Amino acid sequence: MIVVKNYSSAPAPEYGYVWGSPKVSQVLKGRDLEYTKILLLLDNLDLSSNKLVGKIPEELCVLSALRGLNLSHNHLSGNIPINIEELKSLESLDLSNNKLVGAIPQSMANLMSLNKLDLSYNNLSGKIPTGPQLQTLDDPNIYAGNDELCGTPLPKKCFGDDDRRKNAHEDDDDYKESRIERIWFYCVVTLGYAAGLWGVIGSLVFNRIWRDAFFCFTENTMELILVTVEVKIGRLKKSIMKWTN
Repeated sequence: MIVVKNYSSAPAPEYGYVWGSPKVSQVLKGRDLEYTKILLLLDNLDLSSNKLVGKIPEELCVLSALRGLNLSHNHLSGNIPINIEELKSLESLDLSNNKLVGAIPQSMANLMSLNKLDLSYNNLSGKIPTGPQLQTLDDPNIYAGNDELCGTPLPKKCFGDDDRRKNAHEDDDDYKESRIERIWFYCVVTLGYAAGLWGVIGSLVFNRIWRDAFFCFTENTMELILVTVEVKIGRLKKSIMKWTN
């Protein structure tokens, strides 16, 4: 059991919060443990079934060494603190049976050590955030009693999920279909090029008359081109000499 006592004014400048110099006593295995100046080293906090009211204080998230937090069976209201991701060491979080409202903050997906979670029986709403660690917590009972929650692992789908899934499936089908068409196109072009090339080369290889005619035509064409070029160059030289004189 943990009891919170004696709050007086004192700053905690390294975090930018004004704490109340709280003294926390914990009875653990028959030993009375007190946390005063080393409150930030507290690793387990159980305030369940204490009739607590109001919002969960954001300053609670400064307890960076906290591994277990149990605020269940109280009358807490408001939103889950958005800076809950600062509890980097948190392994167990129980906020069940309260009056919490609003969406589950996406920052909760950054709690990489979290292996036990209970948010049941509140008034939470919106889509359940996704993340590598949260995906492993796939028990729907974690979110039971929150009628406005949707998304995995609950059977209730969020608005637009089916459309996004359908669009993704259609895009995938279109991509596969387009890829098959491109493959067929390249195959047809390659086969056509090979057939045309072999049709020309094969006829020259196996038909001597065609081969002689082809080389004769090529030779005559080259000579014609060379003669034409030489005539053009000669005329150009004459024009230049006439212009310079």
